[in-house]
This record gives sequence, C-alpha cells and structure tokens, in this order.
Amino acid sequence: MNVSPILHAATTGPSAYWYLTRSSGAVTLLLLTLTLTLGVVDVRRFSSPAWPRFVVDSLHRTASLLALAFLAIHILTSVLDSFAPISLIDAFIPFTGTYRPFWLGLGAVASDLMLAVLITSLLRRRMGHATWRATHWLAYASWPIALLHGFGTGSDVKGTWLLALSIGCLIVVIAAVLVRIADGWPRDIGRRAAALGGTGVFTLGLLLWLPGGPLGKEWARRSGTPANLLGHSSASSSRSNINSVVSTGEPSSSEGEK
Repeated sequence: MNVSPILHAATTGPSAYWYLTRSSGAVTLLLLTLTLTLGVVDVRRFSSPAWPRFVVDSLHRTASLLALAFLAIHILTSVLDSFAPISLIDAFIPFTGTYRPFWLGLGAVASDLMLAVLITSLLRRRMGHATWRATHWLAYASWPIALLHGFGTGSDVKGTWLLALSIGCLIVVIAAVLVRIADGWPRDIGRRAAALGGTGVFTLGLLLWLPGGPLGKEWARRSGTPANLLGHSSASSSRSNINSVVSTGEPSSSEGEK
C-alpha cells in the first residue's frame, strides 16, 4: 500500500487547535441550545417537589456559564491556530477579518451578545429590571446567529455528525417555541403569532439556503476564504479523512475547508 498519502495527511492536516476549535464550537452550540430551550419553555413553571425551582434555575445558570467557558476555548483555539488569519479583534469586532469575514463576523456578534448578557447579569442589582430584562433577551438572538456562524465557517459542515447535531439543535428549539406558544393560547396572541412566524421564516430560509450554500460546491471560495489558503484547504481535509486514506490508500476527494 502506498503510504505517502498517509504521511502527507499526518504532516499537513489540521492541528490539535483545529480539533479543539471545532469540538468546543459544537459543545458551545449544544449548551446555548439548552440555555435557550430552558428560557423559552420557562421550565420554572413546571417545578415540583422533586425538581424545585432553585434546581431548575441552577441548571439554567450552569448551562449558561458552561456555554461561555466553551466559547472562550473556541475563540482562543481559533486565534492560536496558525492556518487562518484570525485575531482577537476579529473575534469581538464583527466583519473586520479577512477569513470568511461575514460568517466569522456573525460569530463575533453572537459572542458579543453573550458577553452583554453576562455583564448585565453581574450588574443586575445596579441596573433597572427593565434594562436587565431587555438585555437578557439578547441571549435568544445569539442562538440563530451562532447557528449561521457554524454553518458558514465550519470546515466539516458537510460531515454527518455536525449536520445532524446542528439540525437536532434546530428541532429542539422549534419544539420549545411551540410548547411555549401552545401554553396559555390564545392569550397574547399577537406576540405568539410573531414568535411562530419568526421561527418559521428562519427555519424555512435556513433549509432553502443550505443546499446551495455550505452544502453546495466551492463553499470555501464563495464564503470568503483568502485565495492563498484555498490551495491548502484540500491538504487540511486529508487528515480529517485519514481513515479513508488508510483503507483505500488514496486521499479523500471531498472539498477541503478550514
């Protein structure tokens, strides 16, 4: 068996930072989905002697803090990974980078929204409840933006595991919105209809965009990957498909993206 493709994949493929960036991003999305779901459903209303309200509140708070912790890991490893030119400024100031600027910028927007929620929560006693509540709603906006960021910048977005995880999170959030809308219907029907309509429009738009977007051809180029990195992207994908190389003796032919 020709071992040169294996050696090539091992020496030119993604670094440990790449794997940490992708895994921490996936975990952040899962935790953010859990946080959003608990907030949308408002599970405190379903507290019981077995699950008292303070336990539910603690779960919500812990999930939020863990999401921020994994977000920090995601940002740090993205900056440390030498493949793409991503700086700390790019991670917090939207649309200023050179690597997939729009999609990376969405990640910066989501990060800033999450940080705003954290800071206002810490300063809650010094702020009016209305101001804190309005800012807290930003957590809801950060979720769809983070989902789009993951689809737009994810190098393995076509991978079954990541696609299934992302769609699974979408289904969970849709279910949470439907549960919240159904509870107490038709009270506040205007707001409930707006929430239902917004969720439907976002979901439909996402499903229509994906086939021609991240799941389509040449997404690395179309998404704004710098030209000097496009030639190295196939090499980056080789290591992530090393099992295919070992079994066939040939490099993967899938489109490589960082």
